[in-house]
Amino acid sequence: MIKDGMVYRKVSLDELDELAPELVKTLSGIPAWLLYGEMGAGKTTLIRSICKALQVADVISSPTFSIVNEYETEGGDKVYHFDFYRIKNEAEAWDIGTEEYFYSGNRCLVEWPEKIPSLIPAEHAAIAITIEDNTLRTIAISVHDGKEENRI
Repeated sequence: MIKDGMVYRKVSLDELDELAPELVKTLSGIPAWLLYGEMGAGKTTLIRSICKALQVADVISSPTFSIVNEYETEGGDKVYHFDFYRIKNEAEAWDIGTEEYFYSGNRCLVEWPEKIPSLIPAEHAAIAITIEDNTLRTIAISVHDGKEENRI
C-alpha cells in the first residue's frame, strides 16, 4: 500500500483500519503525530483506526470540547488525542500543559496542529489527508527530526 515510500493514494475510509497498523509500525519511534486536513477529511476516523491498531481499550471520541482525551492501551501505555479546532490562540493549548504531553514519551495524536505552530515538537510525523471524492483520500506522510525533513 505504500507508494514511493511516503504517499498513500486513493485510500478509502474503509481501508483506514488496514493502513493504521502500517503507520504504527513505520512511525513507531515518533511520539507526536500531526494530522492535517480540512473538516471531514477523516482525521478522527484515522485516529480511531490508529488507536485500534495500538490496542486502545477505551472508546475513542473526538476531544473537540475537552481539547485532549487520554486513552490507555491493553498494555498500559497512554495515548493522547488532541483536537485544537476550537482554541482561540496558542495560550489555551499551553495552559492545558500541551508541552508536558508532547514530551512525555507517550503517543500524541494531534488534530488541527496548524493552530499551535510554535508548540509543535521538532520531532514529529506529519500526516496530511486530502479528500479526493466522497470516499477516497490521499494520505501523505513526512517525518521531521528537528534537523531536516525526512521522507519515509
